[in-house]
Amino acid sequence: MRFAVRNGEARLGRLDGEVVTDAGAASRDGFIPTAEAWAALADADGAQHQLVDVRLLAPLRPPKILGIGLNYASHADESELEIPPVPVVFAKLPTSVIGPDEDIVIPFEETRTDFEGEVGIIIGRTTYRASVEEAWASVGAVTAVHDVSGRRAQLETPLRQFTIGKSFDTFTPVGPCLASPDEFNPEKISVRTTVSGEVMQDANTSDLIFPIAQLIAYLSQGITLEPGDLIATGTPGGVGDSRVPPRYLVDGDRVDIEVGGVGTLSNNVRAERPVV
Repeated sequence: MRFAVRNGEARLGRLDGEVVTDAGAASRDGFIPTAEAWAALADADGAQHQLVDVRLLAPLRPPKILGIGLNYASHADESELEIPPVPVVFAKLPTSVIGPDEDIVIPFEETRTDFEGEVGIIIGRTTYRASVEEAWASVGAVTAVHDVSGRRAQLETPLRQFTIGKSFDTFTPVGPCLASPDEFNPEKISVRTTVSGEVMQDANTSDLIFPIAQLIAYLSQGITLEPGDLIATGTPGGVGDSRVPPRYLVDGDRVDIEVGGVGTLSNNVRAERPVV
């Protein structure tokens, strides 16, 4: 994890239960989960802090963020769209990344801000043209991602501005930590989204149309995946835009995204305020 004590500098830490062990100063890029970085983290023996006494930061700043659309059968069904023959890929800008407990800010122009809880995969080694069989070995970490989506920009503008609608400032919360891929069965990772106390999404990766290994193999055809790159693997059914009536995020909401084996990523929502 990346954290700060009070208003101090950003640090890297190893989380064991409720105890954070300091692993040294964190760069602007945060924790890039290479094999060497995990080994150094395991050997860390710095100062220890109780988790409740530190402020969590976004664990990393990904070089690339690749999102996958319509990758849960339940989401394709509620969207009334056919199952795609290949993964639907879009990009999110790294400047949209925030950490736990930072505010998601709805821009003045966005009228349909939606929630999308997702399992996030962080690449741990340079990967090009990986086979499906070897793809999971490219994974450096698992995390929780909130693919906040401005549906007005995404769906109402000419030719659909996916990049803008997915990349508004604060629209990619990540965290609360990065977990080692050794702890996971990639086909049984759970994800649950709760908005202001109401469970909206509850699924696991067994419902993925394109499993994680297949996503990595597909994306690495012609695109070099680098350590630190983030793949948001898709969201399950239950998004606000498909509900009757729709349930969009509004000022005062709180969103909790729980990924099994990672923890809960929590963020408050507020509307953009005029500059005085």
